[in-house]
Amino acid sequence: MKHFIYLFLFLFSASFLLAQDEEEIIVTASLTDQMLSDIGKPVNVITADELDAAGRTSLGESIDGLLGVTSADYGFAVGQPVIRGMSGPRVKILRNGLVNRDVSGLGADHPIEINLNDIQQIEVVRGPSALLFTNGGIGGLVNVVDNSIARKDLDGRNINVDFEGQSVNNGSSVAFGARDNINGVNLSYSYENTDFGNFDIPDEAVRHSEEEHHDEHEGEEEEHHDEHEEKELGYLENSDYERFSHRLGFSKVEDWGYIGASVNVLETHYGIPYHGEGHGGEEGHDEHEGEEEHDEHEGEEGHDEHEGERIFSVTDSREANIQGSYAFDTGSLGKIDYFLRNTNYSLTEGHAEAGHDEHEGEEEHDEHEGEEEDDEHGHEEGPTVFSNDAIEVGAIFDFSTSDLEQKISINLAKEDTSIIGQEAFMSPAKSDEYTAGYFISKEFPNQHLDFGVRYDSVNRKGSISEHDEHDEHEGEEDHDEHEGEEDHDEHEEEHAEKTLYDIGMDSASLALTYCYDILENVKIFFGASSVQRAPSAVELYMNGPHLATGRLETGNPNLNAERSNNLDVTLEFDVDGWYGNISVYSNSVTDYIYLQDETGEEHEEHAGEDDHGGLIAANYLQKDAEFNGYEFEVGKVFDVNNGEVEISFGRDSVEGKFAAGGFIPRMSPSRNLFKISYENDAIRTTLSFKDVEQMDNLALNETMSEAYQMVDFTISGITSLGPDVDLKTSFFASNILDEVARNHNSFVKDQVPLPGRNFGLRFSLRF
Repeated sequence: MKHFIYLFLFLFSASFLLAQDEEEIIVTASLTDQMLSDIGKPVNVITADELDAAGRTSLGESIDGLLGVTSADYGFAVGQPVIRGMSGPRVKILRNGLVNRDVSGLGADHPIEINLNDIQQIEVVRGPSALLFTNGGIGGLVNVVDNSIARKDLDGRNINVDFEGQSVNNGSSVAFGARDNINGVNLSYSYENTDFGNFDIPDEAVRHSEEEHHDEHEGEEEEHHDEHEEKELGYLENSDYERFSHRLGFSKVEDWGYIGASVNVLETHYGIPYHGEGHGGEEGHDEHEGEEEHDEHEGEEGHDEHEGERIFSVTDSREANIQGSYAFDTGSLGKIDYFLRNTNYSLTEGHAEAGHDEHEGEEEHDEHEGEEEDDEHGHEEGPTVFSNDAIEVGAIFDFSTSDLEQKISINLAKEDTSIIGQEAFMSPAKSDEYTAGYFISKEFPNQHLDFGVRYDSVNRKGSISEHDEHDEHEGEEDHDEHEGEEDHDEHEEEHAEKTLYDIGMDSASLALTYCYDILENVKIFFGASSVQRAPSAVELYMNGPHLATGRLETGNPNLNAERSNNLDVTLEFDVDGWYGNISVYSNSVTDYIYLQDETGEEHEEHAGEDDHGGLIAANYLQKDAEFNGYEFEVGKVFDVNNGEVEISFGRDSVEGKFAAGGFIPRMSPSRNLFKISYENDAIRTTLSFKDVEQMDNLALNETMSEAYQMVDFTISGITSLGPDVDLKTSFFASNILDEVARNHNSFVKDQVPLPGRNFGLRFSLRF
């Protein structure tokens, strides 16, 4: 099949081979206010039109087609970016240049709370050169840019009404946006309401372990019935997703600069398509609970306890921003850019019986928390609330002159993170961050130099309890007491036994990028950096069952800061319609922090005493590590029939290994990326083919991920309906071959495969 696809794409490409000159497309990056052609390939920009043409999806999936960038998914709702094999706190997610402070770092099943509706573009910086824009970005950064606070006066009124439908989830999305300048004040507003159901998957796409199929309390006949039922579903249960958002902003622009404010409100509701065993799980629960309680869960139909239960999350994000710039007429200080951001974020994970409507707000929580309701249904999983309240203030002092760019930045941030409820796996933590940086940029004839240095002071306060305290979740008598008074006493005792920590870490980082124009259209970039990253609160203080990953995770308050020493060389050319780039990098990380699972033998050793409720015991450890990889792309642009045809082929590959031997878990497999597109004044169409190779460089306890091929197609066009009224129509198709695809970056690649074949339509009416 793969050879047939290559042949088809080659023949489709060859039909357009009428060579002419390429027309340059100018794209500006907001992080530097420079044309992308002047920055180089470490910075990639995806425009709003490209995002709209491909349909709504997660942030990680939206940028998965870029070289060196993949996604760690957990169903449709969650897609956390992976850059050059690095993810989590090593990849900074920014909104309008400021770090997005949600709780996505607290769980693989938590979404990045950024709405991609009505944005300008997404910018991606690969590698530690991200230091020039934010601290701690060893892997890189992703910046989502909107124009809610306009830095320049808006040119007239602009209104858009959008509708999108997708087949794979039988879902729809409605959006509205309006921008205008009224009496010298720039106003912008956007609204979105998205409702996607469970997404379809190819036949037999979900892998079920022997433990998941087998229940020691159920007969063989019922087991076969359940397996048959799962195969016949054709969709992934609890993979639905809903999103509701408002964004309002205003600004005042004058000769001295601008000042503005914005408010973002984002609410989501989505199912958790996989929940680990243990605390309420099938295997761990059945082994630790008595027969009497098991019979209560079985019910008249004889199903296991999770079969009649829906696990879901509800998020609520409130963000307020003040941002401005003031320019000075005289003196060495040219201008000051400043900001203040306050974020209140919460994620509530709950359990509901089949057929129960969990959309009822406070009523929903009352049903789960009330003792009477728990007794009636025979399960006691109340909601768990993850919250993060953050405030950040900063300023950039610009001392630039006509031939030298110099800036000094100062940032202060405070975060209060807590997990409260039945499945809390970390005690509340407080983080204080102070950052000061100096950046210089100099243009020489045929050369360009960027240099940055940062000083970071991070303080994290938290606590850790002994693992023995988790036994209360698994014992029969303790489990029945969670809602009563004895449970309250237990929590008071647990609080008294906690060990408090107050950890302060100071670090210095630097990065240098040098560009040399070998010829007029041939450039070479050299990057060198030494970046230090303080451990996150999760890596330090995690201490409990994390059911979303199926693990009992334990942090380590004695972790050192990571030190990444990176070398990066990129060659670019753009000659006679041919373009290309190749990047080679080597990243040596001292004290690399990773989550190490116990082996099967280790699990068996303590199975008779404590099997962690059926969960895998995993600990945060440190080892020196090395990341080596490359990315290359070559393409050609042709003039054909009053339009342009662009053909490109790219490949990326990264290998992560520990210095002492062994591979790093959940690394990105090697990929081949082929794309052909045609564009004229009326339409743009793109056919892309992604060939993901088999991943067999496996870490300890990892399983192999098979190769797969993805064929996607988009076509969009604009029709004029009258003066200043346009209709943009887009058709998109993804996974056309209906491939069974598993993302090796994902914790749940076996249980949560990628969606099956999808067709979609998007209509955008613009006034």
